[in-house]
Amino acid sequence: MKTSSHTAFSLLVFAVAASTALGQGPNIGRRHSMDDEARPPFHIRFAATSGPTGYTPAQIRHAYGFDQFTSTGAGQNIAIVDAYGSPTIQNDLNAFCKQFGLPATTVKIYYPQGKPSTANGGWALETSLDVEWAHAVAPQATILLVVAKTASLNNLLGAVDYAVKLGAHQVSMSWGASEFSGESSYDYHFNKTGVTFLASSGDNGAGVQWPAVSPYVVGVGGTTLQLDGTGNVLSETGWSGSGGGTSAYVAEPGFQQVWQTSGKRMVPDVSYDADPNTGFPVYDSTSYYGIKGWFQVGGTSAGSPQWAALIALANASRAAALNAADTPLYYLGSPSTLDLYFRDVTMGSNGGYSDLTGFDEVTGLGSPLANDIVPALIVY
Repeated sequence: MKTSSHTAFSLLVFAVAASTALGQGPNIGRRHSMDDEARPPFHIRFAATSGPTGYTPAQIRHAYGFDQFTSTGAGQNIAIVDAYGSPTIQNDLNAFCKQFGLPATTVKIYYPQGKPSTANGGWALETSLDVEWAHAVAPQATILLVVAKTASLNNLLGAVDYAVKLGAHQVSMSWGASEFSGESSYDYHFNKTGVTFLASSGDNGAGVQWPAVSPYVVGVGGTTLQLDGTGNVLSETGWSGSGGGTSAYVAEPGFQQVWQTSGKRMVPDVSYDADPNTGFPVYDSTSYYGIKGWFQVGGTSAGSPQWAALIALANASRAAALNAADTPLYYLGSPSTLDLYFRDVTMGSNGGYSDLTGFDEVTGLGSPLANDIVPALIVY
């Protein structure tokens, strides 16, 4: 299969699956069953079996300032919660590390509801994206892969609870569903002292996705990041697929009151590169529509694990771990200090909202200036 035809096919498959499973359109506002399935919001630019394409870890580390300090996340547990997992994840991570000269590490894998009976190609690719890129940002942190037996919200939340019991201080959730009546009754899963929960805001443009909309979760939106060959930023604009908007159900949290006065929670909170055209190389040897090897992947799925790794870099030097209820990102990023810690993304649109100066419903506060925000979080 030629790369170009695979690209179109993959994007079409994702668009159909996402619009159904994430409850877009007529399903918005209905009360979900916890047996409903979530989907991971990722997009494929193309698969390139001859070698990796997309931005390298070195380019991304430079673009966001991770290469300007020495913290590696040592001593921290980053939990990646995905459904189905990947039977090849350790071998895939080994190949990724070898390709980019990263230190080898062993993924600790847990199956709290029992091991899935079959592999799922889409979730396996998501698992590779999450694990490989969390490791690229925080190479000395321990990766805990907590695998839900199915993609039901009930099983995924069970895996989230298990990750907390394992001692994770950062929990990445690259999945979600459209928000729904009664969603706040599940906030207790994320209201945990000393744990930061992060979730993708969605890849279908304007619209609100749960659990990213929970006030106890950091919602991660998406950008289009243009770099030169060494990772210097040429531009960063809002990505058209970045999920975001105003909640129909969740009250405006106190930490957003300096930024907006709608009376309801707005998402996302922060952003990261997500455009598949400016995406990330991912190695996956579990078959995805008959293809294995290197994929160039984007989507807000990519930002959640990398923001989790950023929090791990800060927590590695803190006496007590951060948690979302403290909302340190908003308090550091006050209107007078925003540009000290975030790259304020002021151009772009997700089809319903436009990027503005300051906080907006496309990219939130903006993308991290890690060389400044990590030291600030350490002493926060």
